[in-house]
Amino acid sequence: MKFDSTELLEDRISRIQDLVSGVGKADLIVLPELWLHGGFSYDSWRKNAISLESEVFTFLSEVARDKKAWFHAGSFMVTEPSSAASDMWNTSVLFDPTGSLRATYKKIHRFGFSDGEPKLIAAGDEPRVVELQTERATAITGLSTCYDLRFPELYRHISAEGTALNVIPACWPLTRIQHWQTLGRARAIENQSFVVQCNMTGVDQEVELGGHSQIVDGNGDILAQADKEEAVLRATLNFDSLNELRSSFPVLNDRRADIWAAKGKTVIASHL
Repeated sequence: MKFDSTELLEDRISRIQDLVSGVGKADLIVLPELWLHGGFSYDSWRKNAISLESEVFTFLSEVARDKKAWFHAGSFMVTEPSSAASDMWNTSVLFDPTGSLRATYKKIHRFGFSDGEPKLIAAGDEPRVVELQTERATAITGLSTCYDLRFPELYRHISAEGTALNVIPACWPLTRIQHWQTLGRARAIENQSFVVQCNMTGVDQEVELGGHSQIVDGNGDILAQADKEEAVLRATLNFDSLNELRSSFPVLNDRRADIWAAKGKTVIASHL
């Protein structure tokens, strides 16, 4: 999806409806991170933040029900009552084909170092997986957002829950698009899982967004990839082939979770 900072929010929502309506039959539809708010529009986040009871989510629920598809509607600046320093989170939402809100995920890793997200929003602290069921397959699906992609321990952690698919909406800049592409393939390879990456295009507060959404299989092969412009990607995910890969090359069985869970210090060797 292309971001246009001059666009009214109601027009952006209408454009999303047209975009999703134009998608043919699909089991899962994914939108990018903060398409409503802007990933770098820090000054307007608080003003445009919404609650989970917002009419926006009622509308998105209807979109999922009309499409009869799982609908990862991207992420939003969501406010909730909280005793924490901030009551606002970068929250992803997933609707099932009946339009029910099946899962939310609060972004764990906040981008911006000492500015941006760390300064303005609270951090999530709960990894999230959901069982995504369709007529053709059932897949344990991990939810993460944008900057999370840089932290492999998150994906390794949820892989222990049996994840076969990771869905990653983003607002990733063009200047680091090679990282976006490479890290997506790395997360797919190291966890032997499908990875669906949906990135924003356009310009947000003078930041050129990178596009290049991609769908990657568990062997790291790219099933579909966009360029910098707005596009709709489609791919068929063969979970039988994924299971065959895991059986023929069972690298995940050799994980040493006992080592990483053990207490104690890392031994640092040096020449005496």
